[in-house]
Amino acid sequence: MKGAILSAKSEKDLNLILQLAKKIGISTRKLSDQEIEDFGLTVAIEKGKTGQFVNTDSFLNEQTQINP
Repeated sequence: MKGAILSAKSEKDLNLILQLAKKIGISTRKLSDQEIEDFGLTVAIEKGKTGQFVNTDSFLNEQTQINP
């Protein structure tokens, strides 16, 4: 299975794309704003994973120095 996420500036344009997809046999589903936000957050988390741990004391000391 392959997938794609499309974004349109207008509801009319999005509905046209969805109708076309259905006509050629592609299943579709609209996402809520919350689902889109969750997906973006998931992508950001995965991209930010390094597999390394941060020293907690060092991190907290840096934060204290930035925000006294």
